Amino acid sequence: MNTSREFHYRLPRRSGGWRPGSHPGSSLGAGQEFVSHVSLYDRPDPRRLDLRASLREVRGDWLVRVNRQRVSVPVHVIADVSTSMSFGFPKSKLQVVADFVTALGHSAFRVGDSLGMLAFDARERRDLFVPALLSRGVGEVMASMLASCEGTAGSDGLEEAALHLAGRHGLTFLASDFHWPLDRLDGVLDLLAHSYIVPLVVWDPAEAQSPKHDGLMPLRDVESGRRSTLWLRPNMRARWHEAVERRRAELNALFTARGIRPFYISGEFDSEALSHYFFEATV
Repeated sequence: MNTSREFHYRLPRRSGGWRPGSHPGSSLGAGQEFVSHVSLYDRPDPRRLDLRASLREVRGDWLVRVNRQRVSVPVHVIADVSTSMSFGFPKSKLQVVADFVTALGHSAFRVGDSLGMLAFDARERRDLFVPALLSRGVGEVMASMLASCEGTAGSDGLEEAALHLAGRHGLTFLASDFHWPLDRLDGVLDLLAHSYIVPLVVWDPAEAQSPKHDGLMPLRDVESGRRSTLWLRPNMRARWHEAVERRRAELNALFTARGIRPFYISGEFDSEALSHYFFEATV
């Protein structure tokens, strides 16, 4: 796996905003993307006077070039820190999210975007809130907070966390294993409708793939802490595989209905794969 500390992201649509950056913007300004010529009297900016176009203008007007400005966008991570995210070996799913956040910090700073974080378990985790900052080290700070936090069972805090971004434009990563009722997700996506959403579905390989051999397998529910024993046999492995594929299909269908593509992470964060994800979205 490629575990380099940066990846390349770009939004497939124009963004509003006034701060110069690297993303195609919808506002007019000091950009490089030519839009049209207008009369100097309508847009009195002699610095952008186009002499050749003015000489060709049949009415004799002085013409200036109008360009679109490239802008920066606010980037946010909404991280699931519930107890199910503590599962995984050799890295927990939450540590994988922390690795992603570290890479995102470097990537956002490189292109001039601010980065912030919200988190949830059974409630909104205000102790893990980081406002959107343009800082070289904000990714490491956020990753350290995630790696050392202790979550509780449940995901009821998701709506409360997402409410902070309601109506805001930008790029939002929703990082979770999505091991909770998906009927609540529609309301969350409505809140984030103005943002470009990237769901990060973080699963450990031990969740997605059943053991290959028959036998007794001790289990512990990471949410409730209850222990049990399962006799693993061929039909049980088949049901395991079917359940994983059914969940994947449910997630794909839910997000696809809104024009959103989930990005699946299994075991390690792969920055090259995420770069490719964004490249596919913009071609």
